[in-house]
Amino acid sequence: MNARVAVAKGKTRYDAVKKALEYIRDDVAKDVSGKNSLIIKPNLVSAHVQLAVTHVDTVRAIIDFIRQYYGGKILVAEGSASDTITAYRNFGYIKLAKEQGIELFDLNQDNYREIMVYDDRYDKIPVKVAKKVLESDYRISAAVLKTHDTVIATLSIKNMVVGSIIRYDKHRIHQGYKAINLNIYKIAEYVWPNLAIIDGYTAMEGNGPVSGTPVEMGTVIASTDPLAADTVGAYIMGFDPDDIGYLHYIKKTGMGEGDMDKIEVVGENVENVRRNFRPHSTYTSQKMWKIEEEILNKIL
Repeated sequence: MNARVAVAKGKTRYDAVKKALEYIRDDVAKDVSGKNSLIIKPNLVSAHVQLAVTHVDTVRAIIDFIRQYYGGKILVAEGSASDTITAYRNFGYIKLAKEQGIELFDLNQDNYREIMVYDDRYDKIPVKVAKKVLESDYRISAAVLKTHDTVIATLSIKNMVVGSIIRYDKHRIHQGYKAINLNIYKIAEYVWPNLAIIDGYTAMEGNGPVSGTPVEMGTVIASTDPLAADTVGAYIMGFDPDDIGYLHYIKKTGMGEGDMDKIEVVGENVENVRRNFRPHSTYTSQKMWKIEEEILNKIL
């Protein structure tokens, strides 16, 4: 069976998220059944720039939908590169927690486990990853459709990976264009999302992930296969998904479906919503991520 990805539009962001999830209702209901610890991981890379972060209405819609099938505790957790608690306060998450009876958590304060990644010489180095993410049995990545300054685009997988790294260790995966794509892939094996939602209602192009400009898309992407979701997201942005290094590695190792021809898109026709995003100013350099085959064969 082909991976299923929902692409939805709505009059509001909340409506678009709910509609996307309704398209894959059966997939979500089956996957979340019997789970005991559920984390929703928004992208709160900034404590001050709303365009750069997951809108609180996106998370509100996810909670309202998921509670139809999951009756346990819901944890919204993020390890911001900025200040997580300030971001929660500035973007309405504290109010949301009170309304919904959920818990907010700063992953930067969590216990951690070390996972081995690579430096710029492909020697192994440790990076600290939050235990709450590693030990959760149902992870939801609530991402934003954005261009990026290092890996072309940031989507659901990267959102989960980088936010799970303890703040003072995040720099350790930034080892140049070649190693960072490899490192995102390596950590993704441990924090793989069970459900991906990519909020492109108002997306970002140009110098993302913080300083770009808005793109009014009115579109939300959702799937229980995060690679398929990210592949469709990259395609909608006008990028070739195989030009994005970490997506290429994940596809190569079979963790998800990364072939557009094998993905079943439900809802909107992707060709009707697709447009060419203006990439980051370093886009040409970012495309130089490919590692020599003989080295890659040794480390993959």
